[in-house]
Amino acid sequence: MLSAAAAILSRLSCNFSLDIRTAYHYDWFRTMYEIKVLIVGAGPAGLTLALDLARRGTSFRLIEAGQTPFEGSRGKGIQPRTLEIFDSLGVIDSVLAAGAPYPKFRTHMGPWSFRAGSLGSSKPPTEAVPYPNLWMAPQARTEAILRERLRALGGEVEFGKALTTFTQNERGVEAKVSNGEIIHADFIVGADGGHSAVRKALGLRLQGEAIDDKPMLVADVEIEGLDRLDWHLWPFVKGGAMGLCPLPNTPFFQLTCRARNIDGGIETTVRHITGYRVQRVAWQSIYKPNIRMVDRFRVGRVFLAGDAAHVHPPAGGQGLNTGVQDAYNLGWKLGAVARGGPDSLLDSYEIERLPIAAAMLGLSKKLHKTRSIRRGDATNQLALHYRTSPLSSGLALGSLHPGDRMPDARLGDGSRLFDHLRSGSATELVTSQGPRILVRPDGYIAHIGSEHSPEYAGAPVGQIHGVITPG
Repeated sequence: MLSAAAAILSRLSCNFSLDIRTAYHYDWFRTMYEIKVLIVGAGPAGLTLALDLARRGTSFRLIEAGQTPFEGSRGKGIQPRTLEIFDSLGVIDSVLAAGAPYPKFRTHMGPWSFRAGSLGSSKPPTEAVPYPNLWMAPQARTEAILRERLRALGGEVEFGKALTTFTQNERGVEAKVSNGEIIHADFIVGADGGHSAVRKALGLRLQGEAIDDKPMLVADVEIEGLDRLDWHLWPFVKGGAMGLCPLPNTPFFQLTCRARNIDGGIETTVRHITGYRVQRVAWQSIYKPNIRMVDRFRVGRVFLAGDAAHVHPPAGGQGLNTGVQDAYNLGWKLGAVARGGPDSLLDSYEIERLPIAAAMLGLSKKLHKTRSIRRGDATNQLALHYRTSPLSSGLALGSLHPGDRMPDARLGDGSRLFDHLRSGSATELVTSQGPRILVRPDGYIAHIGSEHSPEYAGAPVGQIHGVITPG
């Protein structure tokens, strides 16, 4: 450590304009100053939070226990509301390019096969809903896109650094990392998955139930000669159905089946059931479908987000999406408090997100039990709202209520409302009908009324003019 200090001091004496990034890479130096937020876990929720903080200029560090990025397809379904968040964060073009609409099912029964519907819809975009359909992109690719964007904003993921323990008091938190480093921050956010070290250190338990006692296998496999236009199902396999879903812009299929079906190995079993040869198994995991969540999302200066707070089965594609939206809800609030806003703003995180996580778990359980492929609008998360939140006030405007997701709109100058919301600041829409709609930094309506709002959560409010058709 002394030699590292000497090296820095030597450079300072020669060139006082030392790049702070050079100093940042000396671990001992990092313990000498505080950051606002320590994010633990670099999955979709942690990366979303880091991106939101980065664009707000809020200091953070993002540590990840894994030595390398996640490589599997696990959470491949991206819901319409999450696509809107990715639009706001500046990654929508990359996400759309990396994915594709959900394919139709092709069911195989002996020598016969037939096509059925799809989990995704095929609705045309509208002015209010620019991304109306479920989108498929392998989770590893989604995470890579978020990391690329984070790097462009000057951030990074610190791999191979696991949280070992932490303490907190009224001034901040002190966290110890597996490499011996001590990190001081104002807040910690645990986005470190179902086995969350942050949650365990808080003494919180994931409460709920295992909704299926038979372990499931999910794997990314390369299959020789299998048609990639459809999601292939073999429903009457002994021990449970087998599915092979083509993953867009990759050579792989996502294999799903009962783990006990793979008694002779993935290659042998797939060849026996489907008649096709597995050329490569790139990734695999075994899990039990669970419906579990904690009863608190905040304990003092520590927050939980994503799978650290709620664990979903794959049915309905709610896990990744609910975690991303946890992070997006929390990011602007942490940024506001970092600028000197009231700490009470952070209490609304649990108030708003806990009941939504519970509702999404209930939906996932229902879809898992019924095995229905009918989704409609139930899973797209566009209708989720914060109407009962203490941050929502004012009167309804047609079907729009304070706390609702603000729909997109084409404004008089030809721009989209969502173009203005990418700033990450609160925005006031002055409507030709008379009412003013104050939109929070996360795209939900804070207030509808006649009075002007020059400031929100301690920051200036942008103002635009337009017409809203509330329905």
